[in-house]
Amino acid sequence: MPRYMTISLEKRGVSCVAELLDKDAPRTCEAVWNALPQGGDIHHAKYARNEVYAMVPRFASQEPGQENPTVTPIPGDVVYFSFDGGMLDRQFKEEKSIDHLPGVIDLAIFYGRNNLLINGDVGWVPGNVYATIVEGFDRMAEACHDVWRSGSVGERLTYRRRE
Repeated sequence: MPRYMTISLEKRGVSCVAELLDKDAPRTCEAVWNALPQGGDIHHAKYARNEVYAMVPRFASQEPGQENPTVTPIPGDVVYFSFDGGMLDRQFKEEKSIDHLPGVIDLAIFYGRNNLLINGDVGWVPGNVYATIVEGFDRMAEACHDVWRSGSVGERLTYRRRE
């Protein structure tokens, strides 16, 4: 039976529904599902292009590792990244208020085309595609683009189970 989660931009009052890809990324789906709800301050990508994300403390008892990885996510992809503390530069960690954590999980959604997951400091940054947006994509994409244009201050990106 498919599992779903609701992804929301709290301040903007916009939500979408994503279906977990249990067959393609079972370990990642299980780790995320067991840790829901999750969320945090929203950030818009600088390099990847059409991506919004929230950084959260690590939550899995054992990291799922790579599964269903991509460096070219498509619109509607919901992606999990795990970053060790040493992988992210000091200024970035300070700006995001995560400098005290040994590592973080980046929970991201992609809302447009032509994304490329490359970082000038470390190179390719593959992420696990563990869900796809199946409802409310157009409205969410518009709101995500507004985060880029209008700013992210005060906005939160949240993930919850949809029973």
